[in-house]
Amino acid sequence: MRLVVIGGVAAGLSAAARARRLNPSLDILVLEKGATISYSACGLPYFLSGEVKRQDDLIVHTPEYFQTERNIQVRTGVEAVAIEHAKREVALASGERIKYDRLVIATGAHPDLSKVHGSDAPHVFSLHTFEDAGRIAQFLARQKPTTAAVIGAGYIGLEAAEALRANGLRVRVIDAKADVLGRDDAALTKQVRQHLEKFAVPLQCGVQVADAASLPEQMVLLATGLKPNVELATAAGVKIGRTGALEVTDRMETNLGTVFAAGDCAEAMHRVSERPVYVPLGTTANKMGRVAGANSVGIRERFAGIVGASIVRVCGLGIGLTGFSVAQAKREGFDPVSAHIEAKDRAAYFDGRVTRVELVADRRTRRLLGAAITGEQGVAGRVNVAATALAAAMTLDQFLDLDLAYAPPYAPVWDPLLVAGQQLMRVLDA
Repeated sequence: MRLVVIGGVAAGLSAAARARRLNPSLDILVLEKGATISYSACGLPYFLSGEVKRQDDLIVHTPEYFQTERNIQVRTGVEAVAIEHAKREVALASGERIKYDRLVIATGAHPDLSKVHGSDAPHVFSLHTFEDAGRIAQFLARQKPTTAAVIGAGYIGLEAAEALRANGLRVRVIDAKADVLGRDDAALTKQVRQHLEKFAVPLQCGVQVADAASLPEQMVLLATGLKPNVELATAAGVKIGRTGALEVTDRMETNLGTVFAAGDCAEAMHRVSERPVYVPLGTTANKMGRVAGANSVGIRERFAGIVGASIVRVCGLGIGLTGFSVAQAKREGFDPVSAHIEAKDRAAYFDGRVTRVELVADRRTRRLLGAAITGEQGVAGRVNVAATALAAAMTLDQFLDLDLAYAPPYAPVWDPLLVAGQQLMRVLDA
C-alpha cells in the first residue's frame, strides 16, 4: 500500500512519521513544493533578530534523514497541480503522475494579501516560509534600511516588529482591525500599545493600508493573516467547511474516502464552543498530522480539538491567550463575565514582577471560557494551566480548587490565576 503526503512541513511530516511507526512496510512518499522541509517556521523571527545565529539551525531534519532513518521518500521542488481521486493519482506540474492508495493533504496556508496592493515591490516582504526569512535577511544586510512598517498586529507582525527593532530599525505597526492578536479585546490592545510605546514602536489600529509600496518606510513587512491552501483539494471534490478551510472529521477524514487533511489547510473543532474554527498554529498542525497518519493506515485515532492556546513575546512582554475574550464569547452564544487583576508572579524579595490576568466565564453555567495572561515571567506555565482547565470544561468553582505549586523563587502563595478566579467569583456571585 502506498501513502502519498502533499506537504513537507509540520502536518505532512508528522503524518508520514506516524504512519511509518505504525506500519513499517508501508510505501510512503512526501511531495513538497518548496526547497526546504521540516523547519521551525515559528523560529523565523528569532533568526531575523539574531537570537538564532544560523538560519539552518531552524531545520529539524533533511530529506536524506527521512530516507535513511525513517524509510520515507521526500521529494522537494515538486508541485502537485491536480488530484484525480477516481484514479487515485496526483498530477505534478512536470507532467508526472503518482499513484496512491491513501492520501494526506497538508498543503498549509499562504499570506492573505488580498486587501493590500504593492506586495511585489522589492522592499515589501512577507514572513511565512524559510525562503522569506532568507530574503529579508539579505535585504537588511545589503540595503541597510533604517525604517520599517509592519502591516498586521497578529503573532507574526508583533514578533517581526521586535526582530526589526533588534536590527536597529525604527518600526511602526499598523492594523486594519481595532484590536491586536485577533482577540477583540480593547484592554489587551491598550496594554500592548503602551508597552510598545516604551520601545518607541507606535501601534496604529483601525488603519487600512491600500498600497504597501506607498508607505514612507524603507521596508514594509506584510503580516495580514493567513488563508488556507485549499484550491488543490477543492478541485478534487474535497468539501470546504464554514471557516473556508477544509472540512474534516475528528479523524482528519475528508468527504473523499481514503483522503485525509491536516494542518493549516484544515479547520479544527474548538472544545469550548464545539464549533469548527480556523486557527493555524504549529502545535495544532503537528497533532492533526499525527492523527491523519494513524488513520491513514487504519488505526482509529481522533483529534480532540483545540482551545486556542498560544503565546507570543513582544519586546520582552509575554502574552498568553486561550479560549475566548468577552466579545468573542458573546458571538459564540455565551453569556460571559470577566475579571481583571494584577498580582506579583512570585515573592517580591525574589524580584516578583507584575502579571496581569483576565479570566472569562459563562454566567449561567459558571464554566471557564477564556483567559489572557501577560507578564515578563511565568506566562507560559499559567496560560497552559488555563488551557488545561478549558479542555477539561472546568467551572470556576473547580478551577479555584486547583492545587497549584508555591515556592518563593517561582510563585506566590496565591497564584495570580487563583487571585483572578477569586475576583471573578465575586463578580458572578454579586
